[in-house]
Amino acid sequence: MTTVNPAQPTLVADPRRWWALAAVSTAQLMIGLDLTVMNIALPSVQTSLDLSDPGRQWVITAFALGYGSLLLLAGRLSNLLGRRRSLLIGLTGFALASALGGAATGPTMLIGSRALQGAFAALLTPSVLATLAATFPTPTERGKAFGIYGTAMGSSSGLGVVLGGILTAYLDWRWCMYVNLPIAVAAGFGVLYAVRPAPPASGVRIDLVGLLLATGGLMALVYGFARAESDGWGAAITVGSLAVGVLALGAFVWAQSRVSAPLLPLRVVLSRRRAASYLAVFTLAVGMFAALFFLTFYLQNVLGYSPIQAGLAFLPLTAGLMIGVRMVSPLLARASVGWLLSPGLLTIAAGLGLLSLVRVDSGYWLHVSPVFLLVGLGTGWVLVTANSIATLDAGADTAVAGAMVMTSQQIGASLGTALLSTIAATAAAGFLRTHPGSGATATVHGFTTASAGAAGFLCTAAIAAFLTVGRRSAG
Repeated sequence: MTTVNPAQPTLVADPRRWWALAAVSTAQLMIGLDLTVMNIALPSVQTSLDLSDPGRQWVITAFALGYGSLLLLAGRLSNLLGRRRSLLIGLTGFALASALGGAATGPTMLIGSRALQGAFAALLTPSVLATLAATFPTPTERGKAFGIYGTAMGSSSGLGVVLGGILTAYLDWRWCMYVNLPIAVAAGFGVLYAVRPAPPASGVRIDLVGLLLATGGLMALVYGFARAESDGWGAAITVGSLAVGVLALGAFVWAQSRVSAPLLPLRVVLSRRRAASYLAVFTLAVGMFAALFFLTFYLQNVLGYSPIQAGLAFLPLTAGLMIGVRMVSPLLARASVGWLLSPGLLTIAAGLGLLSLVRVDSGYWLHVSPVFLLVGLGTGWVLVTANSIATLDAGADTAVAGAMVMTSQQIGASLGTALLSTIAATAAAGFLRTHPGSGATATVHGFTTASAGAAGFLCTAAIAAFLTVGRRSAG
């Protein structure tokens, strides 16, 4: 005879939960595509809009910075507006920003539209994760749902560069922006059909001081790293921007411990397993986006690949992502956080280590494709683990805890792209001073130098993530 505990609530499965999963995964897929779809198009964009070499990184960085710096605010807005309404507003705004970017007549218009895309993407992501957490409360279905979501999110980076190559080669780089319109419409109809309206949370307040400190600090850091490329590390504008960024972020942490309704409740990041997850995703983004950015220009400007050839060359990245997702999903309920995060980071580090050995005359299959495969494998492994762990048992902090995953990723992407691009440019310039006339060799030398540094950073982070939680899986 089975005894039912009346104190334990019965979980009733939503009959439309898999349609809801499809809708929010499509929305996140669109965001993931836009993180990389412009990478392959960058050489064409640079020629079309007369972008400078230091300016071209802002096409990638503006999206990542707008996305990452506003995700914590968006977590609060998701609670204030309700998940369903936030999803619909985010999808509509993202589509309009994409249309604006496709019609860009100059660098300012394009970079501004990319920042707007990032802002509306920030509104989407916390609601996507909160919807998944609420729709799939049972551990078995939760693991499967996050596995499917992780596949969509992880594969989107590889699919983005392939799609960017195809659209740039056969249509125009502007279609890398316009392609979001039908995706947003499809996701919007899915949300209307399958996502249940949730009542807005009461008593939600917005921490404007925290928002200004966090956003201003991140922007100052990214700007400082970017200016180091053109002005040097010792320039007043570089040092001043970096100093302002560090001070603003320090003031943000101090303020969060004292306001009644913080943008980021410190209890979220003081959980050991969540802290390890955020560190892992931050580090992952530094390595992954460095590889994507460098290999985009290596394939097209050094090896002479066409945009579509370069896009197809990224396919091993997608394959690695899917393999990583499938490998780690069954382990989420059984293995310790430290044992899951560190191997993924070390795998990405191995890929970057191989990238540091690439030369001007390196072959694709022997030297480049293994980089994509290893980086993809580690990325899929870490992303699924971090997203599942960050929202597990988060309660009222679910939206903010989930937002911190993508915040960590986008901060890593924006800071990593700016910093490693500067390191690469500095190394290339130094090489040219001693080897005049070796343009392509100098460029590759810059890429490999920055990649070696990124590989070392990931190895250090893998150790730090493991030591943060050790063998323990508890918070």
